[in-house]
Amino acid sequence: MLAGRIEAGGPELAVFDHLGFSHKERRCLDAPMHEDVAKVLIDEEVIEKRLNILADRILEEFSGRQFVVIVILKGALVFTADLLRRMPIPLEIECINVASYHGATQSSGQVNFLDSKLPRVEGRAVLLIDDILDTGRTLDAVGEKLREQGAEIVKSCVLLSKDKERAAKVEADYVGFHVGDEFVIGYGLDYKGLYRNLPYVGVLKAEVVEAGE
Repeated sequence: MLAGRIEAGGPELAVFDHLGFSHKERRCLDAPMHEDVAKVLIDEEVIEKRLNILADRILEEFSGRQFVVIVILKGALVFTADLLRRMPIPLEIECINVASYHGATQSSGQVNFLDSKLPRVEGRAVLLIDDILDTGRTLDAVGEKLREQGAEIVKSCVLLSKDKERAAKVEADYVGFHVGDEFVIGYGLDYKGLYRNLPYVGVLKAEVVEAGE
């Protein structure tokens, strides 16, 4: 709950959040983003419960072995932050920046590494985290690159896995949820850089996507 203040004003109380917005004003500010969503696929409560299960399984399978977490930017940021807070062990976290969607609703088919160099992984166990397994090209390309750099073990974890035939023969070791083959946003996933801060995973209205094309 946000810290705030309460003021009397007429027949009902006005409740303010820590930024000085009344709850009524806050709802108005929030409305446009949520109104762009056609349906919620996975709500916040369900995500939180699943993260507890994922964290326990990862810790159990690494069996006390030290590992480095490598996050694929930007989509996996929210998922990773919430997942790793459920792991009460010292962790080294690195990020790599790759692109395959380029603002569109379909993968471009090309994975571009945007960083000049990769984290040092020689002889190390790696947990590779991404937001979604779609065509498989990103997870396959990054995993192969890490193995080329000398990683001893590369395990992959994704928030979402699409139920579809993949361009690359790859599956994630740890999966939050399986979803259909549709474009999803929220909880880190974006459309043209927006909607990452939605607390749930949802589907945009068709007219929103059409307006952005």
